[in-house]
Amino acid sequence: MIANARMREAALLLLGCGICLGATLPLQKLAAAAGVQPASWVFVSTLGASILLTIGAVARGRAPSPRHRVYYLIAALVSFVIPNLIIYVVIPKIGAGLAGMMFALSPILTLTVASIVARRVPPLLGVVGIVVGLAGVLVIIAFRGDGAGSDTSLRWVLLALCIPVCLASGNVYRSHNWPAGADSLSLASAINIVAAALLLTAVFASGEGVQGLTGVLGVPGLIIAQIIATGANLAMFFRLQQVGGPVYLSQIGYAAAAVGLVAGTLILGETYAPATWAGAVVVVVGVALVTYAQARATPS
Repeated sequence: MIANARMREAALLLLGCGICLGATLPLQKLAAAAGVQPASWVFVSTLGASILLTIGAVARGRAPSPRHRVYYLIAALVSFVIPNLIIYVVIPKIGAGLAGMMFALSPILTLTVASIVARRVPPLLGVVGIVVGLAGVLVIIAFRGDGAGSDTSLRWVLLALCIPVCLASGNVYRSHNWPAGADSLSLASAINIVAAALLLTAVFASGEGVQGLTGVLGVPGLIIAQIIATGANLAMFFRLQQVGGPVYLSQIGYAAAAVGLVAGTLILGETYAPATWAGAVVVVVGVALVTYAQARATPS
């Protein structure tokens, strides 16, 4: 009964994270159309979300502890900062479609890394669910209509492959080294404060600087909505990590891809081929299989 309750909570958290991430896609598109620079946009949204999370953690009497500084730094770098910086570098080279495919590889790599760290063979049904979800995302990517970049040489593709490696490693690291007794909201707050500080360095290193930050302030409605969506996502994200584990958590990318279709259609008026919607259904099936597999594998 306890295991089933935890997996129900995990499924709801996964849906919530997918909805929040899906909501950020049209916001990012509208911000880019308004000329907002990427590093500045991510920094301001991360900083704003971390402030909201810190207020929530303090209000609950769970202020971030300075004892876990190394955990905060490694988690921020591997899980958030490095992947985002790589994305900014490779998307102009290989295109958004191929870069999106790299995110779709994250669950497979997370399952692999988690199995190696735990020194055990993953459940067959879980593997099937991950692969089914991957197939659905690949269908979505194939019919999105994103063009390839101008340079798909091996060096850029290899660099892009570091994205799912970082995401998978971050998922497993956070679970495997989760500080004993730590509150999920407190960790979300601390890690993203560190990430925001590192991203501020990236804003000036990339040349965006004060002008880039000013550009974000020029779209107040968009950035406020982004901060709220990001903060809500992170609060659920770290709780999902706690109750669902790294492999289940990694499927957020699948859920967000499916939710993004709905957001693009209803908010931006985008249209998609029937095969793309079929891919979204396949994603749901994959998530359901992994949920069932983990419920069976978790002792009651």
